[in-house]
Amino acid sequence: MTTRSGSAGRSGTAGRPMTAAEEDFVRTLGRVMSALPRGVEQDMAREGRLPLSEYTALMHLSEADGRTMRMSELALASNLSLSGMTRIVQRLEKRELVARAKCDADGRGWNAVLTDAGLAALEDSWPVHLASVRRRVLDHLPDEDLPRLTEVLKRIADTA
Repeated sequence: MTTRSGSAGRSGTAGRPMTAAEEDFVRTLGRVMSALPRGVEQDMAREGRLPLSEYTALMHLSEADGRTMRMSELALASNLSLSGMTRIVQRLEKRELVARAKCDADGRGWNAVLTDAGLAALEDSWPVHLASVRRRVLDHLPDEDLPRLTEVLKRIADTA
């Protein structure tokens, strides 16, 4: 069944039903968006590694200056609510993979700080994550298609 779009995407297309190809793409993209994280999560769990949500938080912290990020920035980078990220960081903090510290800039907010143990846990989980992502995504994309697909997905993400 074709659906109607409530917002203008391409010029002059607001309210125009999707073509069969457009609908197929949108539905397939939705399947990928739900199946991919679930599949990577299962691979990580099967190998006894970090849950994907924790892996993602630690990954962002590992890439940040001083391995430190304000909690709100970490939540945004991980595509989570602040309360959701707070719960993840609390779990990580209990295992001493992350520490929390008051923000020096204003003293009101909190920073998440990646510990050495957290970096080690991330490095331990990385090969499983990489293998899963390669098998589930990258092995299905010819190298020459990757830049174009990345460009399109960035445009979609930037308007979401």
